[in-house]
Order: sequence, then structure tokens, then C-alpha cells
Amino acid sequence: MLQISAILLSNFRVHLIKKGIHSDRFQEYRKWLHFFLDFCEKYQIEGDTPEKLRKFINKLKEKNQSENQRRFAYHAVSLYFDMLKSEREKLPDPISVPEPVPRYQTEREELKTELNLSRKSQYSEAGYHEKSDSPEWDKVLETMATEIKVRHYSRKTLQTYAKWSRSFQRFLKDKAPESLTTEDVKAYLGFLAVKCKVAASTQNQAFNSLLFFFRHGLKREFGELRDVPRAKKSLYIPAVLSREEIDAIIKELSSPYNLVVKVLFGCGLRLFEGLQLRVRDFNFDVNVLTVHGKGKKDRTVPLPESILPELKAQIKVVGELHDKDLVAGYNGVFLDDAVETKYPKAPKEFIHQWFFPMKTLTETENGERRRYHLHESDLQRALYHAVRKAKIPKKVTSHIFRHSFATHLLQAGYDIRVIQTLLGHTSLKTTMIYTHCVPVMTVKEPKSPLDF
Repeated sequence: MLQISAILLSNFRVHLIKKGIHSDRFQEYRKWLHFFLDFCEKYQIEGDTPEKLRKFINKLKEKNQSENQRRFAYHAVSLYFDMLKSEREKLPDPISVPEPVPRYQTEREELKTELNLSRKSQYSEAGYHEKSDSPEWDKVLETMATEIKVRHYSRKTLQTYAKWSRSFQRFLKDKAPESLTTEDVKAYLGFLAVKCKVAASTQNQAFNSLLFFFRHGLKREFGELRDVPRAKKSLYIPAVLSREEIDAIIKELSSPYNLVVKVLFGCGLRLFEGLQLRVRDFNFDVNVLTVHGKGKKDRTVPLPESILPELKAQIKVVGELHDKDLVAGYNGVFLDDAVETKYPKAPKEFIHQWFFPMKTLTETENGERRRYHLHESDLQRALYHAVRKAKIPKKVTSHIFRHSFATHLLQAGYDIRVIQTLLGHTSLKTTMIYTHCVPVMTVKEPKSPLDF
């Protein structure tokens, strides 16, 4: 395969940092850049940038790459061309294969500073910091982002609010933020419902984003909305799997993905909750798992007794990997900023190790090597192939195991409020949706407990 110069890769990494790409994605972005350059060299691709990119994506489609992978590849190559466009000086020839040249200390310090700045916040992927043609809008979004961080909202919340705010900006064609009115919001929500035909939940998400944008970005009241066309709300009944279907999928998965699915189904976890588990979250004395859930809300769930030996074996594997990493001089796992500040020695402590760590270490520009948890896309890719091998005629995502957890408990006669607690739902109304998934055997005629 084509070899790429170390200088070009270094420049590309710096560009990824500037664009807010999280460091755990660097390896994947470099991979797609490598494939693209190799493709252009191998097939002598001519033409302008869009034509080259179009031919590359078509080639990936012929190779049966998933839509998600093609999207990653498109973004990676687009950033590469964006880097070339922004570079003032001509970049080195990517086909050359010189030995890595030792950088001067000043350049290394610049890269180190830039990397550290990019890791100071866990919100670096949100995209709100990307500049637009309107400095006024950029300033308002910065203010809104600060308010979100102060409230300790998740990175995904910031991503969502920033996305809708930017979409609102484009709809209004950079209209001055200080002149925005409730009528503008009404027109935009109507546009989403009538022209874009979005789902009711999507329109509500846009509404909540703009509500926060007005109150905390523009620092003024939102006003009352009347006569806004609303998207039709339909009854959503989640798909579920039978126990036989789940067992068939698990049988087609290799380690550690099979154990991940067992934990998701056995404990009713969301995907991010399962992949971000730490060794310290398992209490085998009472067989309880502590889950750090959505909205910074922790809960406890019972550990499945049938997989206790597998869970303990996984901790042993992680412990051995941890010891090898320490010997190799790695710098621990990545922690939240607040945790790493409060406990500077924590990264090398075993209890903070990921329960499902990645196979490879991530090396930063300042020479540190740290280990991330297994990425969501890794499981999704493995699950995609396992479902097809098992010949399951349903749309299976990682979240379907959480749905199945709830419906199987409901079928077994567990109280709906017990299930609500195990799932971590704030409202019982959210949990009640599972009553539509399966028939529930209940006693219809009331009877005095004295007669039991």
C-alpha cells in the first residue's frame, strides 16, 4: 500500500484538532485518508476534488462498505482537501517515504500546546466553535455553549443545540441575532413540519434547542408560540427480540462484542452506558452494577448471575492488559477533565480502567499513550454482520437489547415501576411504551388481599 510522509500525517492531525475531531477518531480518519491517496495513485484518478471524492466513495460502495463507513471516509477526505486549501505553503508529496525527521523543540511544544488546548474540554466535538460568515451568530453560540457547560449538560446535548441553532441561522440567511423574533421561530418550525416533513420528536427537539438558544444565548424571553404547524405524532412501538433471536446473535459475535451484548441485554443499558463501564462499577460482593446514566444520573442494576464468570474473567483480562501497559510506559486511560484534575494519579489506577478497552493504545502528540474504551462504531459494525449471519429478519441496533430487557421483564410479571427504576427513566410514561410491545397477563377483576 502507498506510504504517506510523516510530515503530511502530522499536519493532518493538527488540522483534525483544529476542526474539533476527538483524538479517539484520529486513527480512523488517517485510515480513510490513506485509502483515498492509495486509490488515487493506484487507479491514476484525474479530475477536480469533487470528482475524485465521488469516484472514491463509489469504489467503497462497490466494496460493500457500510453507509456509516462511507460517511466517515467522505468527511476524512473532505477535511484533507480543506487542509490543503488552508495551507499557505505547499505540503510535501504524500507519495514520498522519507524517514520521520526529528522535529525542533519549538514545533513540538506548539503541537503539545495545541493538543492540550483541544483536550481541555469534553465538548470539543460539538462543532459550535466553527466560524460562520456572521461573527454575531458565532458569539451568541459561544455564549450558549458556555451556559451548557456550566450546567454540566452532555456533549451530545451541545451538539444537538448547536446543530439546530446553525440550521436556524441558515434558514434566516444570517439575519442579525438581535432582531430575531418569535415569528422567525414560528416560520422555521413550520418549515420543518410542512416542507421537511420531520417527525414530531424532531420538531420538538428543534423547539427545545431554540428555546435554550433564546433564553441563554440571546438572553431574552422566548415569547409565546401560537398556530405553529405541528408534525403529526405517531405511536412509536419499539422493536424487540425474542430470547432465541438474542442467543443466535450472541453466538455469531466474537469476544468482547458477545459480552458487550450480554451486558446490554442483561442489565438494560444504553450503548454508551455499557461501553463506558469501569472496573470500579462492578460490585461482586452483592452482584450489583453501578451505571452512570443519562443526565449524570447514576443507578444500580443487578448483575446477571449466568455471566458472572465471564465478567470476572474480563476483569482479569483487563488487569493483565493494564499491567502490560504500565510496563510499556503508557499514561493511563482518558478521564473526565474534573476527575483527572481532582485525582492526578487516577489515570494509572486499575479501578479507573475501562471494562471494555480498545485493543490499541492512542498516542498523543506530546508522547503520551493512553487507552480509550471500545468505540460505538466497532460494536455496531460487528453487530451488523452478526445479525445477517444469524438471519434475523428485523432491524437490529444496539438499543434493541435495552427494549428487549424491558419487555422480557414485563412478560415475566415484574411491576412497571420496578422496570422504570432499572431503566433509569424519570417519567413512568416513558416506560409505559413497552406495554404495547407484548401482551401482559394481569388480573382484571379486583380482589381483596384478605382472600388471597
